[in-house]
Amino acid sequence: MENPLLLYIFLFHWHFLNALFTVEAPQSLYVVEHGNNVTMECTFPVNGKLKFRDLSVSWEKKDELKKQVYVLLKGEEDFQSQHSDFRGRIKLLKEHLNLGQSLLQITNVKLRDAGFYRCLIGYGGADYKTINLKVKAPYRTITQLVVSTGDNMWKLMCQSEGYPQAAVIWQNRAHEDLTDKANTSYETGSDQLYRVTSTLTIKSRIDEIFYCIFWNKELRENTSAILHIADSADVVLWTESRRFVGAVLIVTAFIGSVLLSMLCIRKARANKGNRTPVTISSVTKPSKDKDTYDCRDAFEDGELKYMQIEKT
Repeated sequence: MENPLLLYIFLFHWHFLNALFTVEAPQSLYVVEHGNNVTMECTFPVNGKLKFRDLSVSWEKKDELKKQVYVLLKGEEDFQSQHSDFRGRIKLLKEHLNLGQSLLQITNVKLRDAGFYRCLIGYGGADYKTINLKVKAPYRTITQLVVSTGDNMWKLMCQSEGYPQAAVIWQNRAHEDLTDKANTSYETGSDQLYRVTSTLTIKSRIDEIFYCIFWNKELRENTSAILHIADSADVVLWTESRRFVGAVLIVTAFIGSVLLSMLCIRKARANKGNRTPVTISSVTKPSKDKDTYDCRDAFEDGELKYMQIEKT
């Protein structure tokens, strides 16, 4: 297989030698959302039935270092020179070549795919066109969190991922700007998406709403979420009330057990002083005093109830 560099030299010279051969780009700008597919197109004159072995097609990305995207040299595909960024995601729709269309498809578009692409065609003559690909990642999904910190103080949090970097605007029900009271942080993941987290700590009554708005200035797009304190407050207050009732029951059971134990001890002492002496021979086996037995049973029952309440 010939070196693709020879193709570039060939196309460069033929661009000036054959002015009748012209490559066109029906669309010079493509805008695609992160994770979607895109098909870019350039056209060239065929003049009759296409002679596939005379056709050379090259798509390259113009970065600091040129990245080879796709090469079809004299009718044969060359994937050895393809840059690793594009492997497994590139396809040339060869069935359209007979119509004079070079359609390059990129699947699962990444942020790094954005930039300028050059479509070079060699077929009797040579020419190229440059196409711009822009990749956007709107802040579609916003994760929300509302937490009570006590004394009618609330911590409101919104988090989302997208690109480019977005600003977060906070508003109350009356759409008053609260952004200066919020703290917003930015992180960049391996996929180059921005993870934006914004937290607003504010004093508010229950049954109030707030808005967090992710404003993407470059794309002129915004996504908003509504945080309703009433919904979260019901959960928080119910949880705290349940814990409070549980604590009261546990304390009550414990005090009852202590009082019952003291009563048992007092009764046992009183019964011991009133017993009638007996000889050892008249008793085959010591038996429990009735009052003492009942008291212990009551104590054991009380302890069981306490354990059941604490477990609940």
